[in-house]
Amino acid sequence: MLAGLLFATHDADDRPAMLTATLPFGGVTLIEYQARLLVAAGASQVVILVSRLTPELLGAINRIDKRGIAVDTVRTAAEATAKLHPLARVLMLADGLTTTDDTLAVLAREGGDALLVMPEDQSAGGYERVGGGMVWAGVARLDPRRLGELAAMPRDYDVQSTLVRLASQARAVHVLLPQEAVRGGHGVGHAGAALEARGRTVMAAMISGRNGWFERFVTAPLARALIPLLVPRTVPVVAVAAGAGTTGLLGLALTLFDQPVAGLLLTLLASLGLSLAANLADLRDESASQRALDLAAQLLPALAVILYGFGATQYGGDRAAETLAIGLVLLAVLGERALGSRPRHLWWGSAPAYLGLTWLGAVFAAPVAGLGLAATYAAATLAAAIERLRRQA
Repeated sequence: MLAGLLFATHDADDRPAMLTATLPFGGVTLIEYQARLLVAAGASQVVILVSRLTPELLGAINRIDKRGIAVDTVRTAAEATAKLHPLARVLMLADGLTTTDDTLAVLAREGGDALLVMPEDQSAGGYERVGGGMVWAGVARLDPRRLGELAAMPRDYDVQSTLVRLASQARAVHVLLPQEAVRGGHGVGHAGAALEARGRTVMAAMISGRNGWFERFVTAPLARALIPLLVPRTVPVVAVAAGAGTTGLLGLALTLFDQPVAGLLLTLLASLGLSLAANLADLRDESASQRALDLAAQLLPALAVILYGFGATQYGGDRAAETLAIGLVLLAVLGERALGSRPRHLWWGSAPAYLGLTWLGAVFAAPVAGLGLAATYAAATLAAAIERLRRQA
């Protein structure tokens, strides 16, 4: 099993009497974000070593506990040893660390002691030196025995630093931090202003990781521009979703009443808004809202395409548009099932991309051409997804 070890001991450099762990980060606190990373990496238990229990920290711990993961607070290495399973792999994150899922996944695998490191000449001050011109980059995979060794030492030792040194003495493997991680906001520090800047970079990196050309070149730039404005103002996810939903209903109504150019465009914008709300819910660790919004962002384009196809048939007298609309939706649904949550190739389609092609057909008053092009694209995506499944079988 995988267990996480977090720290809430260091005061923020520029926020007196406030722990670094409770500084705001992506709409939550930093320690909540770190716990989210551990849960995504597969941790079933989180142990938090604290210096004092502030109201902000207690609130954060209660919110982490609601994720259904075992959360324990301790004050010493001996208490941490008693809480951890003796066969657990311990994934330790430094106090003040910001990083991403992909970076953490490198150390979350099976194996013995390992330290994420970076060249000392590429790091800012305050990083732990581990020899060989390297410094510790804030993530370590530890054998539980390291905590037992520390528990036998005097209590005045710094737990985090000593664990890193014990792992080094046990010949821990050094894993070099990728340069992409540094550009993605990976870092360790205790200044609130610097954490805010790294937080914006981390959020941008998370959003940019969305797959598919439409998500990467349309949805992600929009989210990178708007989410940093929404998070500091604590705009509720439901407010963004309500605005997008209202726009979507207006777009569906216009499409139904034979105004497809404006209607499909509004529906496409509403789908982008729902995706933006889903990204915001993901950053705020609202998993139920995220799943619902992701589903709504898929269903809205499907409804618009069906209404457009039936409307084009009604006003044009040709059932080809109706048939193509139904076929497009079926192909898109099957394609999403085949693609699943695995990484996608850049050219593969998605619901908003198909809706965009359909809208182009409406712009040029060629519904059959637009729907036919979108259906062909969906069929190609489905065929590629099935071929990948066959290779993996």
